[in-house]
Amino acid sequence: MALPERIPSDESEDDAPKGTPHGSVEFIVVDLETTGTGSRTGDRVTEVAAVRVQGGVIEPVFHSLVNPGQPIPYQITSLTGIDDGMVRDAPSFANIAGELATHLARRVFVAHNAPFDWGFLDAEFGRITPGVFSTLVPSRLCTVQLARKLLSHLPRRNLDAVCWHYGISNDGRHRAAGDAHATARVLVQLLADADRAGLWSLESLAKHASGRRPRRRATPRWSEGADGA
Repeated sequence: MALPERIPSDESEDDAPKGTPHGSVEFIVVDLETTGTGSRTGDRVTEVAAVRVQGGVIEPVFHSLVNPGQPIPYQITSLTGIDDGMVRDAPSFANIAGELATHLARRVFVAHNAPFDWGFLDAEFGRITPGVFSTLVPSRLCTVQLARKLLSHLPRRNLDAVCWHYGISNDGRHRAAGDAHATARVLVQLLADADRAGLWSLESLAKHASGRRPRRRATPRWSEGADGA
């Protein structure tokens, strides 16, 4: 998956660097809890949180439990702590979709393992209006894939490993609000590392992630991170 999707590059080898600076972009960092891993085989969302990030400023903007309309498996409850009783009186996804959409619209969608969260939201919105989600949020950025490029020295790039690298605590692990906020903090650090590497725009990040050589600053400065380079 190219990072971010559907954001064209306008840089050329002959012109001065052009593009969209990270600090001017509105990112929306999303995390979901679900009844399982199959967004296309009937599993449903049980919790959703969204955090806005722009210019290093982090702002939680949405959080809700969701009634999935089906039992939550024991193994999922063991992992997340979310059980049938907690979601019994929660709204259905259809009842939160409008408010959530206002936070997602025209922002760059971000998640740790973005295809998972994107797939579930695409399926959930698709039950209401097929095809609306990709139109609502046309571009996405995966912090797992970005970490693979910028933190290649780490043996793992799951959320726990990347949080540990940057010294980020997460008191709400495997809950949407906790993981969304932790991912937002990870995003800020990854973008700072990208900027220090000369990858100052979304377009240059896309080139870097796709394996093409981006234009770099004359004297790039690399971050050592929380646990050293």
